[in-house]
Amino acid sequence: MFSHGSLVVEIFKPEHVDRQHPHSRDEIYTVISGSGEFVIAGARRPFEAGEVLFVPAGVEHRFEKFGEDFATWVFFYGPEGGEAR
Repeated sequence: MFSHGSLVVEIFKPEHVDRQHPHSRDEIYTVISGSGEFVIAGARRPFEAGEVLFVPAGVEHRFEKFGEDFATWVFFYGPEGGEAR
Protein backbone atom coordinates (compact mmCIF):
# COMPACT_ATOMS: atom_id res chain seq x y z
CA MET A 1 0.00 0.00 0.00
CA PHE A 2 2.80 2.42 0.88
CA SER A 3 6.58 2.47 1.05
CA HIS A 4 9.15 5.12 1.87
CA GLY A 5 12.81 4.45 2.61
CA SER A 6 12.93 1.24 4.63
CA LEU A 7 9.23 1.44 5.60
CA VAL A 8 6.66 -0.76 3.82
CA VAL A 9 3.01 -0.68 4.93
CA GLU A 10 0.49 -3.35 3.96
CA ILE A 11 -2.88 -4.73 5.07
CA PHE A 12 -2.69 -8.39 6.08
CA LYS A 13 -5.94 -10.36 5.98
CA PRO A 14 -5.34 -14.13 5.94
CA GLU A 15 -8.15 -16.44 4.90
CA HIS A 16 -8.78 -19.22 7.46
CA VAL A 17 -5.07 -19.98 8.17
CA ASP A 18 -2.06 -17.69 8.66
CA ARG A 19 0.74 -19.34 6.68
CA GLN A 20 3.39 -16.65 7.05
CA HIS A 21 7.02 -17.36 7.86
CA PRO A 22 9.61 -15.29 9.76
CA HIS A 23 10.53 -12.08 7.96
CA SER A 24 13.97 -10.59 7.47
CA ARG A 25 13.04 -7.19 8.94
CA ASP A 26 11.34 -5.98 12.12
CA GLU A 27 7.57 -5.59 11.89
CA ILE A 28 4.70 -3.99 13.76
CA TYR A 29 1.08 -5.10 13.47
CA THR A 30 -1.78 -2.74 14.31
CA VAL A 31 -4.97 -4.80 14.47
CA ILE A 32 -7.78 -3.14 12.49
CA SER A 33 -10.61 -5.56 13.28
CA GLY A 34 -11.28 -8.95 14.80
CA SER A 35 -9.70 -10.91 17.60
CA GLY A 36 -7.93 -14.22 18.16
CA GLU A 37 -4.59 -15.50 19.41
CA PHE A 38 -1.12 -14.28 18.44
CA VAL A 39 1.69 -16.83 18.66
CA ILE A 40 5.25 -15.49 18.82
CA ALA A 41 8.35 -17.56 19.56
CA GLY A 42 6.10 -20.29 21.01
CA ALA A 43 4.26 -17.94 23.41
CA ARG A 44 0.52 -17.45 22.88
CA ARG A 45 -1.56 -14.39 23.80
CA PRO A 46 -5.02 -13.06 22.94
CA PHE A 47 -5.34 -10.02 20.69
CA GLU A 48 -8.19 -7.70 19.67
CA ALA A 49 -8.82 -4.67 17.48
CA GLY A 50 -6.69 -1.65 18.36
CA GLU A 51 -3.71 -3.59 19.68
CA VAL A 52 -0.15 -3.08 18.47
CA LEU A 53 2.14 -6.13 18.26
CA PHE A 54 5.92 -6.11 17.64
CA VAL A 55 7.85 -8.94 15.96
CA PRO A 56 11.65 -8.83 15.73
CA ALA A 57 13.23 -9.94 12.46
CA GLY A 58 13.59 -13.71 12.10
CA VAL A 59 11.15 -14.67 14.88
CA GLU A 60 8.43 -17.30 14.21
CA HIS A 61 4.94 -15.82 14.57
CA ARG A 62 1.37 -16.28 13.36
CA PHE A 63 -2.23 -15.41 14.07
CA GLU A 64 -4.60 -18.21 15.15
CA LYS A 65 -8.27 -18.62 16.13
CA PHE A 66 -9.31 -15.48 14.22
CA GLY A 67 -12.58 -14.93 12.38
CA GLU A 68 -13.39 -13.68 8.90
CA ASP A 69 -13.44 -10.09 10.18
CA PHE A 70 -9.72 -10.17 11.14
CA ALA A 71 -7.50 -7.61 9.40
CA THR A 72 -4.31 -5.85 10.48
CA TRP A 73 -1.93 -3.21 9.23
CA VAL A 74 1.64 -4.51 9.03
CA PHE A 75 4.63 -2.17 9.01
CA PHE A 76 7.99 -3.61 7.88
CA TYR A 77 10.93 -1.35 8.63
CA GLY A 78 14.65 -1.10 9.24
CA PRO A 79 17.60 -3.05 7.93
CA GLU A 80 17.68 -6.72 6.95
CA GLY A 81 18.15 -8.72 10.14
CA GLY A 82 16.38 -6.09 12.27
CA GLU A 83 17.57 -3.09 14.22
CA ALA A 84 18.91 -5.09 17.17
CA ARG A 85 21.62 -6.74 15.05
